[in-house]
Amino acid sequence: MSKASRPEFGDLVAVVTGGASGIGAAIARRLHDGGAQVAVLDLQPEAADAAYFAVSANVADDASVRAAIAAVAEKFGRIDIVINNAGIGAHGTVADNDDDEWLRVFNINVVGMARVSRAALPFLRKSPSAAIVNTASIAATAGLPMRALYSASKGAVLSLTRAMAADHLREGVRVNCVNPGTADTPWVGRLLDSAADPAAERAALEARQPHGRLVSADEVADAVAYLASPRSGSTTGTSLAVDGGMQNLRLRPE
Repeated sequence: MSKASRPEFGDLVAVVTGGASGIGAAIARRLHDGGAQVAVLDLQPEAADAAYFAVSANVADDASVRAAIAAVAEKFGRIDIVINNAGIGAHGTVADNDDDEWLRVFNINVVGMARVSRAALPFLRKSPSAAIVNTASIAATAGLPMRALYSASKGAVLSLTRAMAADHLREGVRVNCVNPGTADTPWVGRLLDSAADPAAERAALEARQPHGRLVSADEVADAVAYLASPRSGSTTGTSLAVDGGMQNLRLRPE
């Protein structure tokens, strides 16, 4: 098969954390459709598509992460792409969450990415097309109300991405992140369901993004696929906003 006709991710093995639902499931599907062999690491691996190699993993626990990465390496003999997508939300001002909650969120959203990357690096260093893509957020680049803890964790992901890119560039490992705006995911759905007026809350979230709607999980997945692709060999240390223009645009009212 010629290089031009080879699938974009042909012969590559991709690990997607939190890949059983939401944005993670869309990413796993996009990479699989592009020819990758996909391993999903998730707290609920039984919820993952049967087309993937699903492994139980808790990114908050180092032993769990190392065991899951070892299982993927044993199954496929290689790891080429790591998508650090697993994470949790947090609500409130800086005064609304206690120390335990701050530590819990950072342990999952930030240290979890470090654990997975650390465990996978020995395999990535051997790959001809190694890439790590971290899921950050619009909350890393714009001040959002009632998101102090979540924003702090995603700001850390953005900085971590740049530092990792610098550390591992000469080892042949590219590191980037994607910054989704408010996306139409199960987590946002639960947030809307808990609002006093779900319809009004959804309308407000849609209006906040300049293109006037929520971001789709598939749109985020396509951005992740670009960053992970062997075709993007000169792209590293960057963040790609998928937010309907929220990060940079300031439109006049209609």
